[in-house]
Amino acid sequence: MAASLRELLRAPTGPVSLTDLDPRGKPHAPGDKDATRAAMVADGEQLATLQERLYAEGFRGGRRRVLLVLQGMDTSGKGGVIRHVVGAVNPQGVSIAGFKKPTEAELRHHFLWRVRRQVPEPGMLGVFDRSHYEDVLIGRVRALAAPEVIEKRYAEINRFEQQQTDAGVTIVKCFLHISHWEQKERLLARLDDHAKQWKFEPGDIDERALWPEYQRAYETAVERTNTDVAPWYVIPSDRKWYRNWAIGRILRETLEDLDPRLPEPTYDVEEQRLRLLDEGNSH
Repeated sequence: MAASLRELLRAPTGPVSLTDLDPRGKPHAPGDKDATRAAMVADGEQLATLQERLYAEGFRGGRRRVLLVLQGMDTSGKGGVIRHVVGAVNPQGVSIAGFKKPTEAELRHHFLWRVRRQVPEPGMLGVFDRSHYEDVLIGRVRALAAPEVIEKRYAEINRFEQQQTDAGVTIVKCFLHISHWEQKERLLARLDDHAKQWKFEPGDIDERALWPEYQRAYETAVERTNTDVAPWYVIPSDRKWYRNWAIGRILRETLEDLDPRLPEPTYDVEEQRLRLLDEGNSH
C-alpha cells in the first residue's frame, strides 16, 4: 500500500537538518504542474464535502475541529495556501487568525494568551497564519526573551497542544520550506510588481542576513515539538503548485481519518415532508 503524503512529509524524529530536506522536492506529486493542479481541484471538492460534514457535526454539539498551523519564512506562501487551499471550502466553516508582532496589551499576558483566544470552535477548520511558534523563532533569533525562557516555551507549547488535542482539536502543523534563493526571487518579484509592492518591507532584506539563525531556530522548534498528537510536516515550497497541492492533500487525509458524519435529524423527516405538502390544501 502506498504511503500517505503525511507519512512522506512528516518531519523526522530526532535531530532535524533542513539542508537535508529539498525545498524543490515534489514527493508523491500526481504528475507535472498541470496534472497536480487538476488533482488539487478534485481534492478541494472532497475537502469541501468533508469540512461541511465537520461543520454540521459541530453545529449539532460535536467537539471536533481542525487547526492548520502555517509557519515559514517570509514569501514562503502562507497567504497562497489560505487562498488556494482553504479557499476551496465553505468560508462559513473557517476561522483564520494571523499573529503579528504582539501589542503592548498582549505582551502583558503569557505568550499563549492571545493564541488560546483564537483556537477554532467545534466544527470549524481553523488556520493560524503564523502562530505561537513566533515566540520561539523570532523570539530566539532576535533575543526578545532570555534563552532559559525560550527553552521553557517548547515544553509549554507541547502541553498547550496536548490540551487542545484532548479538547477535540486535530492539529496539522506545516512548515513551508523554501530556499534562500527562492525567497530572493519572490522578494524581487514583489518589487517589480506595483500591485505587490505594499507587501515588501525594507526590513525583509535585513532578516535575510539572519537566514542561518532562522533555519537553526526552525530546526530546534520542529525537533522539540514534533509530537504524535501534533506532528510537523515539512512542505517543499519552492514550487507553489506543489506546496498548495501537498497541504490540501494532507488536510484531506486528516479529515478522511476523522470521518465526520452528518448528524441524523432529530425530527420525523416524512412527517415534516407531509406538513409541507399539505400547506397548499390548507389555504
